[in-house]
Amino acid sequence: MYQEKEPVAVTIEKVTETPVTKSEAYKDVLAGTCGGIAQVLSGQPFDTTKVRLQSAPEGTYNGAIDVVKRLLKNEGPAGFYKGTLTPLIGVGACVSIQFGTNEFMKRTFLAQNEAAGLKDTSLNPTQFFLSGAAAGLANGFLASPIEHIRIRLQTQTSGPLLYNGPIDCVKQMYQGSGVPGVFRALTPTLFREAIGMGLYFLTFEALVQKDTERNKIARTEIPGWRLCLYGAGAGYAMWGAIYPVDVVKSRLQTDKLRAGEQQYRGAIDCARQIMRTAGVGGFFRGFMPTLLRAAPVNACTFYAFELARRSLG
Repeated sequence: MYQEKEPVAVTIEKVTETPVTKSEAYKDVLAGTCGGIAQVLSGQPFDTTKVRLQSAPEGTYNGAIDVVKRLLKNEGPAGFYKGTLTPLIGVGACVSIQFGTNEFMKRTFLAQNEAAGLKDTSLNPTQFFLSGAAAGLANGFLASPIEHIRIRLQTQTSGPLLYNGPIDCVKQMYQGSGVPGVFRALTPTLFREAIGMGLYFLTFEALVQKDTERNKIARTEIPGWRLCLYGAGAGYAMWGAIYPVDVVKSRLQTDKLRAGEQQYRGAIDCARQIMRTAGVGGFFRGFMPTLLRAAPVNACTFYAFELARRSLG
């Protein structure tokens, strides 16, 4: 799939006909890790701004610019990278799972198409979506606690700190509500990941496939700037579909630690309270910085993955 020389008539999925080996899986995971690191370093400032807008009480900020101004004034530029260590390690693992699972599912569907004797064995949109959805579900169980830790660290403002780092944060979450406290908002996270990743990979792969067919080139011949554009498009497709779910997840993960003190009984109750207090607009707080983040972050993610995968052979 990633060899440098391919017949120009071969479509994007034809190149995955090489038998799957452990070596190929390791390469997918390693390339995914590279994509995850690129994602965190390019997106953390946007993500910190988004989370503070999502989780702050109504009226705290007058928009994303207000968040940025206050953060710079009270915490300095380093404030944008609060809680970075956890996602730098964790998101690298998450994205490696996403890309590794997606590539595995693509190969599985390709094998099914070949076994069925189809004239055109290329993956169809449903198969692309299901491959991405499987990647999202596989990642969701890891992403839930990682994002929970990151969000609690990101929302610490100037003054006495509630948590003295990721380890202390985990300890306090566990003391507050046990294992369910650590995995707070797991259900909306899994829903977000399944739908979001399905659309994410479907969009990217569809754009890549159209490019290879239109220009009669192999995947490895697509220039980097076009891969970046396709990655940006994938990011917009994902966030445009699942942003309200992400708001609910963030609210749940910034709620009180102890079950008896929590404002929300669960995802449905949280959604009802958001609607009652802020209307439909409440589900889109922080949407603008997320859109601004989507293009560069996902462009970097896919470009880093594709470049690393080509380098690995």
